Amino acid sequence: MPKIKTNSGAKKRFALTGSGKIKRKHAYKSHILTKKSKKRKRNLGYFATVDVADRSNVKKLLALK
Repeated sequence: MPKIKTNSGAKKRFALTGSGKIKRKHAYKSHILTKKSKKRKRNLGYFATVDVADRSNVKKLLALK
């Protein structure tokens, strides 16, 4: 049986933490930044974790069990 390939778009966007959670970046940080406040832009720069509802879909894309 062939190996399952990792989705190449997902491997660029998600990363695993040591405890097994999945890290993701925030959206809306790439352009049209002049109207966004400093606080909002700063908080968009930090990593977030993937929600429980989406975790199984992301694990399939990353070919995790």
